Amino acid sequence: KINEIDIDGSEGVGIVTKPGLGLEINKPAINPVPKKMISENLREIGKEILLEKGIKVVHVVANKKFALKSVEAGVDAIVAEGFEAGGHDGFEETTTMVLIPMIREAVDIPLIAAGGIASGKAAFAAMALGADGVQIGSLFAASKESSGHEAFKNKIVESGDGDTFLMMKKLVPVRLLRNAFFDKIREAENSGAGRKELSELLGRGRAKKG
Repeated sequence: KINEIDIDGSEGVGIVTKPGLGLEINKPAINPVPKKMISENLREIGKEILLEKGIKVVHVVANKKFALKSVEAGVDAIVAEGFEAGGHDGFEETTTMVLIPMIREAVDIPLIAAGGIASGKAAFAAMALGADGVQIGSLFAASKESSGHEAFKNKIVESGDGDTFLMMKKLVPVRLLRNAFFDKIREAENSGAGRKELSELLGRGRAKKG
């Protein structure tokens, strides 16, 4: 299926999404910025727009299958995100310690580890497993420089083991902190809610609503 992609010219290229292959792209200015790109895969986008402009493409994966597909598509690097990640996770629930060496053996492009990395020790461990670098999320989300609400930052810092749960697997696996929204999702899932019901609960712009 051909995918049509809207681009915000004021920000350059942000996120390009394709069914089964979401590509996270840096944001250098493209001049002139195309308002829409129509393509079936990265090769077509890259040859005409991305690679020509020197834009680096990094794709986030949670399993070996999509790591290999990413290399085939021509990405510059891969973020391999383990089950410990604080946001969206893979359906396989493969931990970072297992995922990184597995992906490292399968690909020879730059590999960035993600998921549960919040210290120098963890970053060193990821690199010992074969990563070339790390991606850190929750730690920076709780930093002074983060634009997140103070209540959200405090919740991250104060949470401990057992305070997060992987939910919404019928829709898209995401790790949630215990709060009122979590209670709604848990109740819905325990009642047998499907994709449609979970999607309605999630709504639009949930990350901004908290």
